[in-house]
Amino acid sequence: MLQKIRQYYQQHRERIQWYARKIAWVALFIALLSLVTGVIVYSQREVILQSVIKKAIGKAKNDYRVDLKIEQARFSGFRTLAVARISAIPENRDSLLLIEKMEVSVQIFPLFLGKVKLAELNMERGFLQLVKKDSLRNYDFLFRRKQNTGQKNQLDLAGLGNRLLNTVFYKIPEDLDVKNFDLRWVEDTTRLNFELKKVLIDDGEVSSTILVNQNEATWHVDGEVEPDDRQLDLEIYAEGGKVELPYLEKKWGLKLHFDRLSTRMEDVSYFAGKLKINGYWSAKNLLIKHSKIAAKEVLVPDAYLDARMVIGENYMELDEASVIHLKEIEMNPYLRYTLKPHKIYELGLHTDELPAQAVFNSFPMGLFETLEGIRVEGKLQYDLDFYLDETQPDEVKFSSELRKEDFKILKFGKTNLSKINSDFIYTPYEYGKPMRDLLIGSTNPNFVPLDQISPFLKNAVLTAEDPSFFGHRGFVEEAIRKSIATNFKRKAFKRGASTISMQLVKNVYLSRQKTLARKIEEMLIVWLIENNRLSSKNRMFEVYLNLIEWGANVYGIAEAARHYFDKHPSELNLGESIYLASIVPRPKSSLYFFEYQGNLRGSMLGYFNSIGGLMARRGLAPADSTGYGFYDVRLKEGLRYLLARPDSLMLDSLMEGNNSDLGELWMEPLIKKSKADSVALHEPKKIKFIP
Repeated sequence: MLQKIRQYYQQHRERIQWYARKIAWVALFIALLSLVTGVIVYSQREVILQSVIKKAIGKAKNDYRVDLKIEQARFSGFRTLAVARISAIPENRDSLLLIEKMEVSVQIFPLFLGKVKLAELNMERGFLQLVKKDSLRNYDFLFRRKQNTGQKNQLDLAGLGNRLLNTVFYKIPEDLDVKNFDLRWVEDTTRLNFELKKVLIDDGEVSSTILVNQNEATWHVDGEVEPDDRQLDLEIYAEGGKVELPYLEKKWGLKLHFDRLSTRMEDVSYFAGKLKINGYWSAKNLLIKHSKIAAKEVLVPDAYLDARMVIGENYMELDEASVIHLKEIEMNPYLRYTLKPHKIYELGLHTDELPAQAVFNSFPMGLFETLEGIRVEGKLQYDLDFYLDETQPDEVKFSSELRKEDFKILKFGKTNLSKINSDFIYTPYEYGKPMRDLLIGSTNPNFVPLDQISPFLKNAVLTAEDPSFFGHRGFVEEAIRKSIATNFKRKAFKRGASTISMQLVKNVYLSRQKTLARKIEEMLIVWLIENNRLSSKNRMFEVYLNLIEWGANVYGIAEAARHYFDKHPSELNLGESIYLASIVPRPKSSLYFFEYQGNLRGSMLGYFNSIGGLMARRGLAPADSTGYGFYDVRLKEGLRYLLARPDSLMLDSLMEGNNSDLGELWMEPLIKKSKADSVALHEPKKIKFIP
């Protein structure tokens, strides 16, 4: 090979030497031109600098109505710019920025590529202040839109994300030294201040000391950052205590603190229109308390998320290879949000087969008080799958399954989940206050055994509330799916999917506080009771009918039958039974649909025909073209005097307003049990009604 190269060189030596001389002269010319240009630019750099500053001040004034001032700016050395006293004050607003002294230098090589990358930044004394007073903000100019040029920007989330990351990391200097700089947030009378006493980046090593609200706390952010590789590994912690922000509790009622919070960005790549980011977040002793989350403080001792994120042209995704670690268990989450051509929401959660006790041990402390201390054996495995296209909400996909293998409850937690099998005390609450203690059991004369309750009443309640109660294991997945679709279309919570099992658990075992934790705990207890057969369906239904509220301070079917009709539950006819079934969702409004003579208002007739029609088609009531007992319902005389006093009727808040069609409103509890739903939701072999 070398011999051939030598021969070729000997044959074409003169031509090669001629090309080499030409290339050398061109290279020399370019070098001389660059040198001359550099000398000219260097000699005129102060003039160029002042021109750039003047242009920036004018742009800030004209485009953003911000008074930008720079008292002194000069070059120090070849690539370092020294600036004294920079200030920015938006028009008719509070001061936004003040920097007393700053020196900044840039890297030379990126400049030839048209990029400005910081090499060193030193800054002393100053503040960045965000102020919000009523509707006025000193930073609202940042959100001011540029004039529309008539061209629509093409959506490209991946490209945008990549540019943002580049912008952020390019602005992180190789060496940073910030002293006595304040970050302030002022909202009306609330102030939040972070005083950066010291922030250093030295050869990629990050260290800092931050005073929070004038020595209220001292925080540290330490770790490493590699701007060239777009990687970072940072940790925040407090000196001699926990990292906490009372501002959050004051503003949003959120109590939040932790020992340490870590974040790591390990790998970033942008290829073929996709931006991939591998990151890691972890928290030690994370405490959360909010009235919408749980009644008590929730403590997560150890948790981390190993995230695999993918951003495409029109979607953002948390890949299923991501891992959530919570104490003794790991889960694989999946999230995807598609924006174009229309919005699509996807959610998934998967676990491998896990030791059942490890699952219960990993629940955050304070989240599920009823289950604390429970002992179990066996294995559990969970899968969740959710898909919703905004253009086809009725086609929403939802499945949730907790599988068990050799699962057994060895010891109950704080609450005995089988207590409904014997006599127990039930205390109903109204607005957080106990009403009275009710003995649920045969020793209470008001307790009515299931076989002594009118079949019409039992079947009317089942038809209206939970047609497949005797066939399901606590949940009706299709009902949940339809509930999601309805609520999404109406942009509000208009339809629930609670089964009788869920209503019973909510009443017997849990507080009435509407929190996320309580709802999840409700589903867990339902699963434990139904899938481990801790109680029979007959007993559950019997207890349900004997403790639910049927009106103001009216609990149990015995009190209800006597209160409205002066009857024993066994004596209730079809019309009375359908009426009582109708008030289960809104018992406080029980008297609202009676006329003062004691008969029902005409707006209720549609409800009777719907429920009665369903019962008739199932052979649970005779076919009737006159309203299925609607005209037979007569309120007892002792209550009719209340109908002449509207102020005495305790109306449910859902019934108030300007609803002109009250019959339609009363049909809301029936939506999830309409004829079409019943055919779709419940196979006949799974439906059992009480004879």
